[in-house]
Amino acid sequence: MQQKPCILLVALTMCFVTPIFAQHGTYRISNGFGIMGGITQYDIQTDNFITTKGNGFIGGMNATVDIPHRWHNISFGMQLSENHLEIAGRASSLGASQNIEYKLFAAQVALLMHVKVIENHFTIDLGPMIQYNGKLELEDKSQENYIIENYSFLTAKNITNISQFHFNGAIGASAGLKQFKLKAQYIYGFTNILNKLNDKDYDTSGSADNKFKGNQSMLAFTALFNF
Repeated sequence: MQQKPCILLVALTMCFVTPIFAQHGTYRISNGFGIMGGITQYDIQTDNFITTKGNGFIGGMNATVDIPHRWHNISFGMQLSENHLEIAGRASSLGASQNIEYKLFAAQVALLMHVKVIENHFTIDLGPMIQYNGKLELEDKSQENYIIENYSFLTAKNITNISQFHFNGAIGASAGLKQFKLKAQYIYGFTNILNKLNDKDYDTSGSADNKFKGNQSMLAFTALFNF
């Protein structure tokens, strides 16, 4: 008697599962591989520093899984970038303000959903990213002792050791042909990229902000070749 409910449950499960697999079997799942490259515009949105956006470059690859008749497809990709930005500083406490240029190398892994507005020609792209980046690097080593604007003693070399692991969100669009597309993407960092500076006992005299906080912001314009 105890076996009858189990047999009934198995029978009902088979009734539901069989049509689902049978229906999916009619779809032709296509996998794609692409390489991309382009330019970036990078900034750190913060109240601590006076920043100016800088230009850089980006390259990477992705793999796409496309199921016809669905309103979206999925891609998994990795991209490497060299980004630039400028932070205002001065050569001495009484010196005139001038920009200090930094560069930042970053690697990002993304899982994106592509909403098919016009299939094979135009998609809206969005999803999460995980990022690892290096330290901020001074383009001109002679500026390492420049004082950061808004501070009395904080120097250009003091702020290079930023946080290196981040969670980002990306949204953008792709337009073109199945084999070639132009892409525009906006990437925003949800985590505090300056948080590691708070672990240091820096003298923040001259500034109303005792804590460092900033979120990265990047625009990427790329060309994608699909195979």
